[in-house]
Amino acid sequence: MTGRFDVITMGRVGVDVYPDEVGVSLADVTTFGKYLGGSPTNVAVAAARHGRRSAVVTAVGDDPFAEFVCRALHGFGVDDSFVQTKAGGQTPVTFCEMFPPDRFPLYFYRHAAPDLGIGPADLDLAAIGAARIFWFTGTGLSQEPSLSATMAALECRQSGRTIFDLDYRPMFWADPEMATERYRKALAHASVAVGNMEECAVATGETDPEAAALALLEHGVELAIVKRGPEGVLAAQRSRRGVEIVEQPPLSVRVVNGLGAGDSFGGALCHGLLDEWELPELLAFCNAAGAHVTTQVACADAMPTTDEVRRLMGEEEVSVHAR
Repeated sequence: MTGRFDVITMGRVGVDVYPDEVGVSLADVTTFGKYLGGSPTNVAVAAARHGRRSAVVTAVGDDPFAEFVCRALHGFGVDDSFVQTKAGGQTPVTFCEMFPPDRFPLYFYRHAAPDLGIGPADLDLAAIGAARIFWFTGTGLSQEPSLSATMAALECRQSGRTIFDLDYRPMFWADPEMATERYRKALAHASVAVGNMEECAVATGETDPEAAALALLEHGVELAIVKRGPEGVLAAQRSRRGVEIVEQPPLSVRVVNGLGAGDSFGGALCHGLLDEWELPELLAFCNAAGAHVTTQVACADAMPTTDEVRRLMGEEEVSVHAR
């Protein structure tokens, strides 16, 4: 497929093997479901569900799971032109356990993960540079050659939105201080940063949501979003009026699996930014998109359409103040 994309994401892809049984240890689970996975891949799926032309830059192994991944991407309407096959590699597999409402441990099987083997020469920089939104992750900064590839992609961006999903997974880093150093270099190339409190603390050293959001602005982004799970979301944005702080409370839903909520939030964020929504409307929509996914087992398969998000949304009060 040729032409300009609305959204290009870059980073992890794999197969999610999730238990059919909730509240059961993996040691005792007897049946599983198989789903498309990988955070930036899920974001591309979520954006496509909102009608956006999306693609993912990633890599798979030369194994049967690779065929599953590409077939699933096609089914979700995500372009797979930038999905590479790494000879001798194994497509990653991820298991989880589900203990609602707030414990969902992940177990990554990512030895020599193909997506981290993507180098600068593997990139279509013309397509990445032309995309209206480019979404990249902290995991992509964790080792070479993915680090150099990510920085090359960032340096080719001259227009549009560049969104940094802070996406800190401690098992992928030998040293948290290295993550902080690399995050801050990448922030200089981003216009939007989004992450949960742990991820924002790695990037900024701040553990208070508002202080973390303001620190992200100081590192160069125009919009900083701090996801707070059951406490909702907080965002800080530079505007002509100064710095605007917006807080959005959570939606009350029955949580089955909290995994994938952030990716649904991300796809909704791309959708709203492309339509230039005001920040309160944007956060309310993203919050509802994330909540929708928590009510189901799967991640990619559960990504909602715009109409499904709208049906879930209620009248929520939004707190706005200026600094």
